[in-house]
Amino acid sequence: MRSLKHLLKLNKRIELKNLFSTFFNNSSTGGILLLICVIIALVVANNPAWAPAMDILNVEFGFSFGRFQFEMTLLHWINDGLMTIFFLVVGLEIKREMLVGELSSFKQAALPIFAAIGGMVVPAALYLIFNNDTPSENGWGTPMATDIAFALGILSLLGKRVPLALKVFLTALAIVDDLGAIIVLAVFYPTHAINTELLLYSGILFTTLLVFNRINIKKPAMYIVPGVILWFLILGSGIHATIAGVLLAITIPGRSKINEVRFIVGSRYLLNKFASASDNKLSVLSNHEQQQAIHSLHKKLDQVHPLMIKVEHILHPWVTYFIMPVFALANAGVILDPGLFKHSLAPIVPGIFFGLLLGKPLGILIASWIAVKLKIAVLPGDMTWSHVFSVGIIAGIGFTMSIFIDNLAFTDQKIINMGKMTIIGTSFIAAIIGLSAILLTTRNKEQTTNNKEER
Repeated sequence: MRSLKHLLKLNKRIELKNLFSTFFNNSSTGGILLLICVIIALVVANNPAWAPAMDILNVEFGFSFGRFQFEMTLLHWINDGLMTIFFLVVGLEIKREMLVGELSSFKQAALPIFAAIGGMVVPAALYLIFNNDTPSENGWGTPMATDIAFALGILSLLGKRVPLALKVFLTALAIVDDLGAIIVLAVFYPTHAINTELLLYSGILFTTLLVFNRINIKKPAMYIVPGVILWFLILGSGIHATIAGVLLAITIPGRSKINEVRFIVGSRYLLNKFASASDNKLSVLSNHEQQQAIHSLHKKLDQVHPLMIKVEHILHPWVTYFIMPVFALANAGVILDPGLFKHSLAPIVPGIFFGLLLGKPLGILIASWIAVKLKIAVLPGDMTWSHVFSVGIIAGIGFTMSIFIDNLAFTDQKIINMGKMTIIGTSFIAAIIGLSAILLTTRNKEQTTNNKEER
């Protein structure tokens, strides 16, 4: 029985390691693809011959059902529709980390949680220092967020040179950061006046989905169909529609209630049956008994695999390789007009610039240091404070969520464009400086190790 428990624990560790590796590798590749899309969007928007192609974003389309008609521009379908799926995956990632990952215990979660809070509060405070009582004051949420795909993409460029603990720390920090951005988005950036009636209907539907979770309904359609209705209700309620994705993620079951011993014994029996039915022809397709064993084993594995993990695995590649690149193409196409900065430097520019580039690393370093000194958190053995500060600079890459909030915070297109230009420019600078800082600190670490070995 002890060996069985040891096997289960080992299997769980391997599964979590594989989940993290898949998540990290996908996000890293996605960050590089995102960068390519940003460059394409900027080139198209600033080329007079190609710029008219961007007009497609203003084309309206939708559907009608009887007297009911629903239409939005392509840009709104991307920002309010596709990005809801992005937020659904973000919600699932947060939930997974809280159940079995880096945020599953207070000891594990304390350092990235404190770091993320510091990395949100200090940038917002710096932004308000420059923008208090100005037309751009409402954009204080813009420098708070970290773009996890870009950040991990930059970190992955150094490969094995980066300590694993540092990668895990940045991932957990960015996930907590996303949670903070979601709360800020829902509370402080409504799309229009709150419709309490639709909000009440949303609450009833959300509660129903929680009941489905409680009684362990695992059919995807039982969550997808109500999830679409929830999106429409949230869209009309005044809260940003993407919050529907996070709410849906909360309701999707994350645990499987099984008898572990029965599952292992049953699976072993089916594998033995598969082996004994072998005719040494290596043609499973023509072997009826082996086909039955595989089918039964597939059903068992399907029962033990949580619906939350299934949905995340299906959607994550779509978000990484389609939704986020499309968002970048639609939103990063800013006309680089130096005339916007000619007369006087608008306060939004230093607010975002210093918020992301200075506020992020300082906030992350100070909050982490306080947490460690108070013995609330522990700094991992292969991490140093210079590593924490360097990662903080990379966390200043705020592309996706920063542009998202910038679009919601203002109605003046001039301020929106200035914000986008500053976000893109600052994120690029943060990537270069952060990469250099990580390179320098890890090189010093390697040199120290070599010197010790020589002695």
